Parts: sequence; C-alpha cells; structure tokens
Amino acid sequence: MYSNPFQNPLLKFSEEVRDALHFGKPVVAVESTVISHGLPYPENVATAKKIENAVRAGGSIPATIGIENGQFLIGMNESDIERFASTPGIPKASSRDIPIILAQGGMGATTVASSLVATELANITFFASAGIGGVHRGAETTMDISADLVQFTRSKTAVVCAGAKSILDLVLTMEYLETQCVPVISYKSDYFPAFYCVSSGVRSPHRLDDEEIIARAIEKHWQLGNKSSVLITSPIKEEDAIDSAEVDILIKEAMIMADKDGIKGPAITPYLMKAVGRATQGRTVKANMSVLISTAELAGRLAKAHASYLQKINNVL
Repeated sequence: MYSNPFQNPLLKFSEEVRDALHFGKPVVAVESTVISHGLPYPENVATAKKIENAVRAGGSIPATIGIENGQFLIGMNESDIERFASTPGIPKASSRDIPIILAQGGMGATTVASSLVATELANITFFASAGIGGVHRGAETTMDISADLVQFTRSKTAVVCAGAKSILDLVLTMEYLETQCVPVISYKSDYFPAFYCVSSGVRSPHRLDDEEIIARAIEKHWQLGNKSSVLITSPIKEEDAIDSAEVDILIKEAMIMADKDGIKGPAITPYLMKAVGRATQGRTVKANMSVLISTAELAGRLAKAHASYLQKINNVL
C-alpha cells in the first residue's frame, strides 16, 4: 500500500481529481459500468455527464473510475468518457477480475466492488451508485451473493446508494450486512430502499436526517479501527418510483422464465432487469436515471459535509 496515492503506479489521476485531493476538497467516485453497459451510445455519454454534474451540484468533484493500459483511471475527462462509451466489448470488471485486466493492459468497466478497490487506493472517501448488489433470491441453494457485499467488508469507503435492486432477497441482504458489521444509515427514511421502489419493507437499523451527523458517524466508524464501508441509503423520489407490489410480481414471473431459459450466475441480474423493464414499458429507465442523479447529488453533499467536519476537527487540534 502506498502512503501517497499519487506515487502508486496502478493509479492514473485526472488533473482535476489530483488537485482536489491534494488540496483536501471533497471528491466522489462513481463506477463506469453505467457508461459501457448501461445505455446505448450516445445516451451513455449524456448520462455519465449528468451523474458528474449531480456530484458537482452537491458541492464535490466527481471521479469516474475505469481501467485502461494497466491502470485505474481516477477521474475521466470528456475524451475518456467518449472512449468508454463508444468502444464495444469492454468487459465488466468486478473485484476478482482486476489483476487479470491490469496485467493484460486492456480496458475494464468498473462495478461497485471494483470501484471501491480503486477508491480506497486513491484515498477517496465517498462513492455513489444507484443501487448495490446483494444476496440473490434462492441463495440458500445457489450461494449467489454479490461481490459488492464482500467488498464492503474490505474497503474503507462511504457508499451512497438507493438501496439494492428489487430482484434480490433484501431481507437476506440486510442480514448479511448486519452479520458483517457494516453500518447502514438511511437518510430521511425509516426503511431500506429498493432501487426502483421507495421502500423494501425492511426497516433500516438507523435513520439520520442531518448531514453533519452522518459525516460524524462515518468518521467515528473508522476511528474505532474498522476498515469496512459505511452504507448510506436514500430512496428514489416518489414521483419516479414504481410500486413495490407490481415489481415483485414481475420479478417472480421473470424468474420462472429465467429458469426455463437456463439463465444462471452473473447473467441472471441483467436478464431480470431487462424483463422488468419490458413489462413496465420503460418506466424503469426513468426510475434508473432518477436514482443515478439523486444518489450522486446526495453523495456530493455528504462528501462536502464530511470534509467540513474534518476541517473542524483539525482546527480544534
């Protein structure tokens, strides 16, 4: 581990992100899977820019993460985003794929898990994502658990999201997070959200409405010696949400079709997401865009609040 991330040969910083980190300005990392795998070109370019603008609106500097030429890109400029958006066949890189893609020198679109690896190496405190992975339905027989959850136990990062996708078993997801002692804080909500849906029906262990208190809670978690993430959730806007009962019915129907089609493993998530998207006649696209923007903006605000809190501590000392 390099004490100075700027000396780490595995990291290539954009000038803006380097300057922000050097001067102690708040920075929020975001994944690149949404660029290379989320939407067709050129909508993916526009979406990436909207996410970055949302982080800026929250008062922080965005750092879009990717893999290229044996390095993590810590922050992308316009030409980088254009390249990741228009190059076909960029593999989706999770944590286990990182060393192989780095060794081969190719491109990789980072997921939540792999972005957290890069985020911690770069000494970036905050990461924003629309929704995290979790424990899959039927995991008691398939053992299908997202690498995101495992990476939360390893990366010292504050993760801001709209909960986990409805296609997952959200009760078991919350049980896993509790077992692994990962703090879950719901911002201005009593419930753990479910991506497209305002609530999963699972009560959150903690509700906090004050951004400075959230910043303090994050710092206290690490002051206690923990090396794990803190998860902060914020639900989708009511006007963009999809009814949870409707989504649950559609997911159950899609799972039956997936079983008939022999869809398993990593292919199951995109299969189910596409099926629900078709059944809702594209309403999930609007919902997805809504949470991408709202979580990025909130992460920007929380990162700014955290930076201000650290400054207060340093001034006292």
